[in-house]
Amino acid sequence: MKEVEGIGKNIEQAIENALFELKAPREDVDIKIISEGGLFKKAKVIVSISEDVKEKYEKKEEKRKSFIEDEDGICIKKSKEEDKELKKVEKEKEKEEKKAEKQQEKEEKKKEKEEKDIKHINPKDFLQGLFNSYQKEITIEEIEDEKTITYLVKGENIGEMIGYRGETLFAISYLTSILAKKSEKKVLVDIEGYREKRIASLTALANKMASKVAKTGRYVKLEPMDAGERRIIHLALQDNPKVTTLSKGTEPHRFLMIFPREYKDS
Repeated sequence: MKEVEGIGKNIEQAIENALFELKAPREDVDIKIISEGGLFKKAKVIVSISEDVKEKYEKKEEKRKSFIEDEDGICIKKSKEEDKELKKVEKEKEKEEKKAEKQQEKEEKKKEKEEKDIKHINPKDFLQGLFNSYQKEITIEEIEDEKTITYLVKGENIGEMIGYRGETLFAISYLTSILAKKSEKKVLVDIEGYREKRIASLTALANKMASKVAKTGRYVKLEPMDAGERRIIHLALQDNPKVTTLSKGTEPHRFLMIFPREYKDS
């Protein structure tokens, strides 16, 4: 692979996405900006391996050809030499991920400052008004434990307020946590027990994929998930003696991989 097209919400994200596909650090590439993006348009770049390092990447490409992929895109480990090369690429990517994490921390701190000026309201009043605006008759139960305060919403025909894989629910929960009075406990919103059902579903998926990895000796790559869902799978498999997990990529396309433990630790 000599060049790839990167797309993102801004130029920096488009470049990061392209670098991930190329598995190359920024100093080894040439970048051509196709589109800077805008309100309704994605940024687009072409990132290619620089001439002075092409030979190094051609050698890497030859080594990668010795790997076999099945219909699920699962890569079979062929030799210790390939393993070392793969780990080297992963280390380079991990450095890039740390930079991205630092940038994310800066953005989160900025959001915290903005949130300090927001007028806080009662979460129940906010949720009641929100659902009423959609003509939804609901009841709200407040459940509190040592770490969280959960507002469980129940009613008829409110499934649409959950959204695809909980996207709408998580947005409502995030907004409620901002508007709620500040406390040491985390504020969450749940609709018809969706969170518990999703945890059970992801835990079942984690165990199923872990069994497949342990049986085949091949790693699997799961589809992109948000941080909360990735954490559920990490926790579900943290004590599994046969597999280990690793998050890769950048938000919102960050995904999780499950490896045979001996492969990751070798």
